[in-house]
Amino acid sequence: MLKGASPPPPETVVDEKAVADSYARGLYDGGEGLVDAALGELEVLPDLSAREIVAAGVAQLRDKMVRLWGGQEVLDALNGALDAGQPLSVVRLGDGELLTLAQDVVMAQEEVAEQGHFLGYAGVRLPDPEARNLLVHAVRHADIVGIPGQRLPNFQPLAFAAFRAHGIDYRELRMTLSTINYVLYLEGRLPELLRGRRILLIGNVAPALAEVLRGRGLAVSGAVAPVRGMDDVPRVMESIAEQDFDLALVAAGIAAVVLTQRIATELGKVAIDFGHLADALAKGEAAL
Repeated sequence: MLKGASPPPPETVVDEKAVADSYARGLYDGGEGLVDAALGELEVLPDLSAREIVAAGVAQLRDKMVRLWGGQEVLDALNGALDAGQPLSVVRLGDGELLTLAQDVVMAQEEVAEQGHFLGYAGVRLPDPEARNLLVHAVRHADIVGIPGQRLPNFQPLAFAAFRAHGIDYRELRMTLSTINYVLYLEGRLPELLRGRRILLIGNVAPALAEVLRGRGLAVSGAVAPVRGMDDVPRVMESIAEQDFDLALVAAGIAAVVLTQRIATELGKVAIDFGHLADALAKGEAAL
């Protein structure tokens, strides 16, 4: 070692058995352990796996299931509204939106701040009860609401917890997947939706996306950028109101939910919370 040089850091010792034991315990707690807890002390189900038991139980609960709208149903609603000149909004709730909704009603601010460390990037500076209330209003008045399909922490369970806390009856919502933007893309439905429409692009990536869509022969009527978070919604809405368009694609973080709903409700237009799909298209990572 050279004189004055720092000694190399000690190698991290990984207890592989402890890791394997923790993994096995997690699998048990999330599967077989739940089965054990549901069975009586003297009852066993030797010929069925936890997966088969869960499937059998789910089959018995079909009358309580809520069916979400699929890609074709959402596309039909969008095209129907565009053809009729009627307003329609499709908003999407991911973990950022749900953590914002959860402030002080489902989760304490400290917990939201810890788990939502990325919210500043998405346009919400905690604590932000005003942003929460704007999102509640947007969800109540949106036409189609995308929710997470997976029962992961801060995803689907948090969505319904937030709905209950804010008095939103999910049975009155038309719901689809929060990934409906990607569903429409992956199912090849976007070209049908975009052709022949005057498209307004909203968000920081709007100018770059405008070039790509125009290069595909689509009619981009304008681009509104930038969008600087939830605080910027009033100014952005003033700019949008000056535009002439049929369909708005909004990629503006958490503010996109509020903007999308207000474009439909206040301006009578069709709007989609387009999300990171806008970035993928603009960068050439996805192609129409």
